[in-house]
Amino acid sequence: MQNLNVTIIQANLIWEDAKANRQNFDAIFKNIEPNITDIIVLPEMFSTGFTTQPNNLAEKPNGTTVNWMRSWAGRLNTAIVGSLIIEEKKQYYNRLIWMPPTGVPQHYNKKHLFSLAGEHHNYSAGQQRLYINNYKGWNICPLICYDLRFPEWSRNINNYDLLLYVANWPVNRIDAWNSLLKARAIENQTYTIGVNRVGKDGNNISYNGNSAAIDFKGHTMLNIADNEFVTTLTLQKEPLVNFRKRFPFLDDKDDKNLA
Repeated sequence: MQNLNVTIIQANLIWEDAKANRQNFDAIFKNIEPNITDIIVLPEMFSTGFTTQPNNLAEKPNGTTVNWMRSWAGRLNTAIVGSLIIEEKKQYYNRLIWMPPTGVPQHYNKKHLFSLAGEHHNYSAGQQRLYINNYKGWNICPLICYDLRFPEWSRNINNYDLLLYVANWPVNRIDAWNSLLKARAIENQTYTIGVNRVGKDGNNISYNGNSAAIDFKGHTMLNIADNEFVTTLTLQKEPLVNFRKRFPFLDDKDDKNLA
């Protein structure tokens, strides 16, 4: 069973400046050797920071930042995942892009829009989850930030092995972030990784990271606060499979039609 190497990038994002953010990530990517990692995970809205004003910031589905992701995925022979603002058919989306080394992306539009900040006023909600099937022997479910609060949306009905959250989760609610990541890992018997940002955005909201990796038992493998950092961790498939065989809790899950 193949292990999976996942690179987490916890970064400070420059407010509403896609070019500057791409340049910052360029500098990071240049220090990553090709073929070293299988997935690179970036925060939510990694090109702008979390903003509810998409009008002058949105890109087309095959725009500059998506093509930038395609270029780096090919150069590093890795998948790159993160969300950005996309305009399609006169609607705005907080869209997660899964860009594999082949350069043929898949996407997920954020389902749970953060109404407390007014995200639902200017963005359209997604209606379908994205499942990445059999990527190097792993099934992966990528979601976005506020989705973390809704366990029914992440319910493991498709036998995924890794649950990913990309986020801009503020410091004043970081305890909830840490607790919910662990809960999602335990209830779905899966590796769970959440990648958050650090720094302060244009609305004077502070972020302290706490990007984390939790294993299928709910044990914390990684949690780093406050600083920008890049790290790669290895997820082992065989212990996950053996744990599910020994404790087949997922066999007793509710009917998928409840989701």
